[in-house]
Amino acid sequence: MTSDGTNNQNPWQNYYGPNYGYVQEQYERYLNDPGSVDATFRELFDRWGSPPPAPAHGASADFVAPSSGAPSHDLLRKVVAAEKLVWNIRTYGHLAADIDPLELRAKGDTRLLDPSTYHLTEADLEAIPASLIWEHAPSDVRTGKDAIKRLLQTYTKTIAFEFSHVHQEEERDWLNRQAELAMSSVTLSPEEKKALLRRLTQVEQFEVFLHRTFVGQKRFSIEGVDMLVPMIDGLIRAFADNGIKHVLMGMAHRGRLNVLAHVLGKPYGKIFSEFHHSPNKDMIPSEGSMGINYGWTGDVKYHLGADYSYSGKKSNVTRVTLANNPSHLEFVNPVVEGFTRAAQEDRTQAGYPRQDYDKAATILVHGDAAFPGEGIVAETLNFNQLPGYRNGGTVHIIANNRIGFTTESHDSRSTLYASDLAKGFEIPIVHVNADDPIACIAAVRLASEYRLRFKKDFLIDLVGYRRFGHNESDDPEATQPLIYQVVRNHPTIAAKWGEQLVAEGLISKAEIKEMQEEIVAEMKEAYDRVKRQEKLEYALQKSEPLSTQRNTETTTAVPLKKLKEINAAMLERPEGFTVYPKLQRILERRANALEEGEKVDWAHAEALAFATILADGKPIRLTGQDSERGTFAHRHLVLHDVKTGETFSPLHRLPQAKASFAIHNSPLSEASVLGFEYGYNVFSPETLVLWEAQFGDFTNAAQVIIDQFISAGRVKWSQRSSIVLLLPHGYEGQGPEHSSARLERFLQMAAEDNWTVANLTTAAQYFHLLRRQAALTESDHARPLVLMAPKSLLRNPRVASPAADFASGTFKTVLEQPGSGGRPDRVDRLILCTGKVAVDLEEALSALEEAERDWIHVVRVEQLYPFPKDEIAGILKKYANASEIVWLQEEPKNMGAWSYIEPRLREIAPRPDIIRYIGRPERASTASGYQNVHSYEQQQIIAAAMKQRARETQA
Repeated sequence: MTSDGTNNQNPWQNYYGPNYGYVQEQYERYLNDPGSVDATFRELFDRWGSPPPAPAHGASADFVAPSSGAPSHDLLRKVVAAEKLVWNIRTYGHLAADIDPLELRAKGDTRLLDPSTYHLTEADLEAIPASLIWEHAPSDVRTGKDAIKRLLQTYTKTIAFEFSHVHQEEERDWLNRQAELAMSSVTLSPEEKKALLRRLTQVEQFEVFLHRTFVGQKRFSIEGVDMLVPMIDGLIRAFADNGIKHVLMGMAHRGRLNVLAHVLGKPYGKIFSEFHHSPNKDMIPSEGSMGINYGWTGDVKYHLGADYSYSGKKSNVTRVTLANNPSHLEFVNPVVEGFTRAAQEDRTQAGYPRQDYDKAATILVHGDAAFPGEGIVAETLNFNQLPGYRNGGTVHIIANNRIGFTTESHDSRSTLYASDLAKGFEIPIVHVNADDPIACIAAVRLASEYRLRFKKDFLIDLVGYRRFGHNESDDPEATQPLIYQVVRNHPTIAAKWGEQLVAEGLISKAEIKEMQEEIVAEMKEAYDRVKRQEKLEYALQKSEPLSTQRNTETTTAVPLKKLKEINAAMLERPEGFTVYPKLQRILERRANALEEGEKVDWAHAEALAFATILADGKPIRLTGQDSERGTFAHRHLVLHDVKTGETFSPLHRLPQAKASFAIHNSPLSEASVLGFEYGYNVFSPETLVLWEAQFGDFTNAAQVIIDQFISAGRVKWSQRSSIVLLLPHGYEGQGPEHSSARLERFLQMAAEDNWTVANLTTAAQYFHLLRRQAALTESDHARPLVLMAPKSLLRNPRVASPAADFASGTFKTVLEQPGSGGRPDRVDRLILCTGKVAVDLEEALSALEEAERDWIHVVRVEQLYPFPKDEIAGILKKYANASEIVWLQEEPKNMGAWSYIEPRLREIAPRPDIIRYIGRPERASTASGYQNVHSYEQQQIIAAAMKQRARETQA
């Protein structure tokens, strides 16, 4: 409503009706106190003086204020109605938008876009100045009628906007201005138009070539959303031109080969060779793949990732990474978000890492059925603004072909759009017709500008179709006959865009044909080279042969003097910081824990391990649902001032620290959080990354991440990780979900030296294992660590360790229990066990006289995988007189470690018939929910382990 004071025209001609009355009111205030009015008006009045008594503009007489100075009631009603119409055009214009290339979309209820709904006539709208209802109306839009017409054109064409759910007014106003003023001015130069045609021709001809050359093989064609490739090109270019060094991408298999070829620059020949040497689809499951060396299974071609260096303006080089992804569609999302956070953070100094959003950006491509259907999507969107996970905004693109597998949208979601989920997270949404290249480019520019400006997520719903079935051997007409009658006759986007450029005189049909032939010739030449290869070579993702043997020899002990210095530093507090008194007394006990005769408990050992790892220059990141305090109120690595609420972590001010320490309470989620931490660790292999489950069994909700990434990522994709999973495990009578971390599942997946699985019984063992894990990061010996973490043992004095155990020694895969087995000739029963049950057994044995228990020797298997075969075999040999080798566990027989341990024990035992099991019987549920039942069962198990049988005659 203000005038441009730099011109020489009378500014009052821009104000009339109520606006003019407002100007007069401002002038009266200005006369009384110039400082009481806005600077714009003050400058206007200083230069032009008093507004004339009547408006200079020839506006309708209806809008000239009566002598009372108050506009009429009818006038106000019409203005309010027109403003409501404008709001609803912005909010619901998408219902009338032309965003369906096939024109099969059911028409929405558009009555809210009709002026008659608000009892407004054309005359009414003509009488209303445009500036009253559209604050930023262009100069050529003068009346309300002009404004409504222009806004309807803006919001109902081939690009549709949904911004009303964005609650930040500054953002929403910016988005609306961009939609209404900037988007219509998006144009391409003649060179850009021809370059786009070439790109679309490459995209199309690549799919045609694959379809004709590799008949019946799956490729999950991009056809129908071909503009996805130029759109990703545009996003990468925009990010690179703004100095972003890393663009991290995730997508499922639809269109992936095309993106690999044309965005990531994967050579045609390499892709063709993957098809040419694919296993016979009739002999081997299509989701399988043949390995090329021991220790590497590989993966199907449309799951593999790639890296590419893009050179932007001013010689900027941006690294573009497409993450490896299994067929579990959206589960790569949090992994890529973790990549980006890791790429943005500087971990070289003490304290929290320093984050720079402009170092890296994320692009995620989703399926239209998977986006609302897979819960991992909502979990990942929830990272949007969380302190431990936000990364400055992700650009999401839904490659919307409007069919999920073989079913239509009404079978896959309850919402109008595939994108509606994003509204709950206040993410701006643009729907765009995949057959309008200019609209697609405009959407990309808006998305990149929003992300760069506001550092938040943005979503583009690219609405297209699918030219073939779920895969290229499917016949889609069986389930979508009407859709595919239209698809068969629908021209491709390359053809339509080419026709438009011919009509504009930018290119001839002969030139288009020549372009096609040149592109196809390049592909044919690459394919011919593959066929000419003399040897059958698998050209899958390159991988170094993976070692099946690890060298875990490393120094983990820390001199006692250094430990004491670090321990004292961790007890320091900022001046004036008041710790909760009860907690302060607990922490003060740690002051003397390293002295002679004292012991260090589990949480204290962990803190010392973290501190010494930071002193070694290794950054640490720890997250979980209550990890700052610890689920069992044991950790307290983030303290809260009881007077101010301020927080402080002793590890952030540790004088010895040479690297960052990030600790964050996670959202109530397992799959997305664990995926994020895995991605962070893969991108930042030097960091010791730990994720802690609230209870071990909660990893059920993260099983896909564990199965597809953590367990198998190394052998499928040569993807290294040293992530630590802390999974509280132990039978305490707290019910099935709070007892077992499903140890059996991790052992079942243990193979090819893919990870370490451990269940420890002393604080010093935990200290050494963490330090060993940190020392092996970045090396070829790095592996994930799955740790059955304790619950009641956190405070059990039998688990605490003396200072000498930290200042010397190293992690031991097997511990022989002190006080047992002193006379090997008398030992009749060897008991092997792991974790809490070993401590329960120790407590029970300690109540007996030595003569009553010298026939038992207890061996604690601290590392279950890799199985410490040599160490256990040596112990069995030492106690060769034993007539029984018992595996003792607290879990049911069909769970825990028994099924894994039994065949390995039989392999090394002197006689397989002397191996016995003691523990709970097979069960469907992991544990009892009744404390008295649990206690009785536990007593029975321990009693059975200690009950001496008549010694059998040796064979």
